[in-house]
Amino acid sequence: MNETELEEREYLEEIKEKLVLAVRRVDDAVRQFSDELREKKQYIHEHQSGMDDADMVAAGQSINRMAFTGEAAVSRKRKLLKLVQSPYFGRIDFATPQGTAPLYIGVHSFFDEHHRQNLIYDWRAPISSMFYDFELGAASYVTPSGTVRGTIELKRQYKIRDGRMEFLLDSGVNIHDDVLQRELAKSSDDKMKNIVATIQRDQNAVIRNEDASVMVIQGVAGSGKTSIALHRIAFLLYRYRETIRAQDVLIISPNKVFADYISNVLPELGEEHIPEMGMEELAADLLENRYQFQTFFEQVSALLERHDPAFIERIQFKSSFEFLSQLNQYLLHVENNYFSVSDLRVGRTVVPGRFIQEKFKAYHRVPLLKRFAQVSNDVRAYVRTAVDRKLTGQEKSIIGEGVPRMFRFHQVLDFYRDFYRWVGRPELLKLDHQMKLEYADVFALIYLRVRLEGISAYEQVKHLLIDEMQDYTPVQYAVLSRLFLCRKTILGDVSQTVNPYSASSAETIERVFPQADVVKLYRSYRSTVEITSFAQRITPNPHIIPLERHGPEPTATRYNSRGEELAALQQLVREFKSSSNHSVGIICKTQRQAEQVHQALQEFEVQLLTEESTTFKEGVILTTAHLAKGLEFDAVVVPFASALNYKTEVDKSMLYVACTRAMHQLTLTYSGEVTAFLAGR
Repeated sequence: MNETELEEREYLEEIKEKLVLAVRRVDDAVRQFSDELREKKQYIHEHQSGMDDADMVAAGQSINRMAFTGEAAVSRKRKLLKLVQSPYFGRIDFATPQGTAPLYIGVHSFFDEHHRQNLIYDWRAPISSMFYDFELGAASYVTPSGTVRGTIELKRQYKIRDGRMEFLLDSGVNIHDDVLQRELAKSSDDKMKNIVATIQRDQNAVIRNEDASVMVIQGVAGSGKTSIALHRIAFLLYRYRETIRAQDVLIISPNKVFADYISNVLPELGEEHIPEMGMEELAADLLENRYQFQTFFEQVSALLERHDPAFIERIQFKSSFEFLSQLNQYLLHVENNYFSVSDLRVGRTVVPGRFIQEKFKAYHRVPLLKRFAQVSNDVRAYVRTAVDRKLTGQEKSIIGEGVPRMFRFHQVLDFYRDFYRWVGRPELLKLDHQMKLEYADVFALIYLRVRLEGISAYEQVKHLLIDEMQDYTPVQYAVLSRLFLCRKTILGDVSQTVNPYSASSAETIERVFPQADVVKLYRSYRSTVEITSFAQRITPNPHIIPLERHGPEPTATRYNSRGEELAALQQLVREFKSSSNHSVGIICKTQRQAEQVHQALQEFEVQLLTEESTTFKEGVILTTAHLAKGLEFDAVVVPFASALNYKTEVDKSMLYVACTRAMHQLTLTYSGEVTAFLAGR
């Protein structure tokens, strides 16, 4: 062990001692708060008969204050215990004219109250940005009072786990690559990890962007876009901690399994769990559970099970910008033509149609179906003035019923049906006998509802994070832009769409949010070079830059029958059990195929993911490409990669998604002819 390493290990022990002391102090404080709280409650219980209202309010406030202080102490203890395990991961020695100071950087800050000095800086602090943005030499960081300039004279990175230093690296060049290689070579976990120790410069710029009201991150498979977005949320919660808390953020996630997979990242970074919901939950909420509808999963499953050109045409039409534009034109047409105004007789008074029309137009800022109540009030006032007395109940109801009757429809679904007649394509709306909506109709109907009835915005949400942006259509973004008036981070990869007939690119989203800052991430960290180049032959992307990490070549093995292929899958699972891998994903095209494989693997412990699944555990995971999006596995097996099974555009998307889930090893099996997407290999 050299002198530097010896010094660093001694310093680590010193810091750990100080952290343990700090934990003890917090424990004492928590115990004290707990005792005081118990005494206060006991006092109130014994004396409440003699206390007036003001005393009771004051006592209640005092209890709340003590409980809040106690909670803060418990939260601080949690952070300190995390620091005891791994106090810091980086160090820079920053020289300014005032002197040189070593700055240690960790997941949280640690202030030594005894010596009044910061011993560890939070990775999100302005000064810590230099660790990510600069190598040795001139460096600077921005503070509220201006830019501080100086020189980085030393840059060091550590891996400390369970309080033990596993390694340290000194570097004059980019230190991250070496550490990154070590981190990426490891096995996957059942939860996404924080990446604070390996954030790259381009990622850091995205995370710390405070100016963008809408940020769109288009990142290739394995570029870490979801992780970056979550670290961005953690940064904004730190930066704006006076005005935004975890419960003010909402994540729109593709499914519950993915939500579970990413659930550890923010708590690891010291933030509370963030609320999340799926698009279907949002839709059910907005339609007040009045309509049954197909889910996105069911839509994709239907596309995979059979090729239905009429179904595809309906999806393509409703996923286009032209569709959104025509909905807006239709609403204008409704506004100008569907209010057939005539004079309204109320007793002996005749209210001129012209007066009613003027009032209707005057409320042009109010949603159409909400105007009638206001127009009726104006008509009542007109009649009241004419007869110079209060109106009878009968007169009021003549007005209350007469004004809306002049309008053609009152139900949003009637307008939606009429829209297809208006565009001359009534066959594009298909409702079954149970009035169940196709998924492509759900947000179009919600958009009409927002415009015709008005739905109050989700004002409590101060930041919206939308993952898998490529799976949402212009009309869905139009709904989100009207309901969520807050900042947004939108991320995805157009190459990973599971429905190519309704995919949105960063450019599509820019048309809905012209103010968006668009960032494109081309460096892929997940897969080996061999796996990345294999996936590139399915869906080429000339911009992708794989990190130089090598592993075995992917294999595509032919078997003589489906039975032989299933026997081979059993053997692959046996081999996994004795390997160093933590997870293997067996990724099928459809849920039906996944269930067939599950049947064949009954003797093994296998987790089958379905649309209803809510958790993700390591081991052998059996799933579809649709549900595997966003997840990663040490090894991936793609069964049934035959020409019969993978032949359409949707199939091709699924195959690409499945192959890009693999970190270290990729195996494909098939019987018959191999799919044409791999045949030219």
